Amino acid sequence: MAQTISILYEGVSYTLPYTIIKSKRKTYSISIDGEGNIIFRVPLRTSSKDIMKMADEKSHWIITHYLQILEKKNNRPHSDLTDTQRTALEKRYIEAARSYIPKRVAYYSDMTGGTYNRITIRGQKTRWGSCSSKGTLSFNWRLMLAPPAILDYVVVHELCHLKHMNHSADFWKAVESVYPDYRNARKWLKEHGNELVL
Repeated sequence: MAQTISILYEGVSYTLPYTIIKSKRKTYSISIDGEGNIIFRVPLRTSSKDIMKMADEKSHWIITHYLQILEKKNNRPHSDLTDTQRTALEKRYIEAARSYIPKRVAYYSDMTGGTYNRITIRGQKTRWGSCSSKGTLSFNWRLMLAPPAILDYVVVHELCHLKHMNHSADFWKAVESVYPDYRNARKWLKEHGNELVL
């Protein structure tokens, strides 16, 4: 059963699910995933009391972002597909992605440089793509539901990580040199990514 935390904000008490991830880090961070779960990333020796204090201090940020995510989640398009139909359709999109995305990667790799070893197609809930240190590029099959230009942006983004394994200024310059309109593509994904569902 998920852990929950109660946060009082503007006279209203919100009970939200949360996860604590402890690691060898020096800083604290708070994020909220697409399902509205709060994720606390904290140093190893952080106490529960410290986490509750942080949640209280960041209550405005947590609740405003939580409500935005909840609104997006509630506004996702609903489908009349049966589970069998959805599974069959997903399979077709995955097959299409396995054929189409490598072609876009090959097209843009000459412009970005770097060497990749393989391409995988996955169904991540919160990521559109990733690039491993071993040169494996992974892409979300749901990109096939997006406009082609948006898919291309994600391809360029991950290819640029082959040379810049970070989001530094040099990384974004590399992205912009190949995909000048990347800011609008990022904005589109942020605003409409939750709509890319069957």
